[in-house]
Amino acid sequence: MSSIVTFIGWHDSGKTTLVKQVVAELKKMGYRVAVIKSSNDSGIQFDTPGTDTFMHKQAGADSVMLVAPDQMVLQTQNSGLSLRTLAHRYFPDVDIVIGEGFKTAKKIPKIEVFRNRDQKLRDEVHGVIAVATNLEGVAGNYVFRLDEAPEIALFIEKRFLVNKEGKEVMALLVNGNKIPLKGFIQEALAATVYGFVKTLKCHSDIKEIELRIQVEDLEK
Repeated sequence: MSSIVTFIGWHDSGKTTLVKQVVAELKKMGYRVAVIKSSNDSGIQFDTPGTDTFMHKQAGADSVMLVAPDQMVLQTQNSGLSLRTLAHRYFPDVDIVIGEGFKTAKKIPKIEVFRNRDQKLRDEVHGVIAVATNLEGVAGNYVFRLDEAPEIALFIEKRFLVNKEGKEVMALLVNGNKIPLKGFIQEALAATVYGFVKTLKCHSDIKEIELRIQVEDLEK
């Protein structure tokens, strides 16, 4: 499953520009990257010249998703899915999902971007692992300048991509939330489902299986 990190900060803090640069650097390293952008605005045009989503695509992102109050990617209604659910459901094949926004996302590491000392978020939200700013005298274990996209990309690579624990055989989402499974349980469930699917002879070269169960239909 994909690793996730999100950049947070106030409007005009420089998030989009920095995310675009980091995406470009990660692509140079050979990684598959998806970008999910969150916005509080309605009526946003998606992937047209001059828009943030267009910039992310131009930077080389393999996939770009816009999540706004009135829409998300593919022009569907926003059903309130969490960043983690969006990442695991729509981008399971990339190496990392880069979020923009989602400052209240639970258990998601965050890189805060800010230009104004009065607009810092790290004292209000959980999970800030680094900051990016051009202000002097900012304390922290990982503090980057806004022109240090290569350094931030290396930080992300070291923290989330290098020596990542063994690849998951399967992932279980219940009501959109990922359920941690030990390796032997993953293998047992995956083997069971795979065995049933093979008996259907629906495909000669099975590479991936997706299974969705509506529990309410089983309880009728």
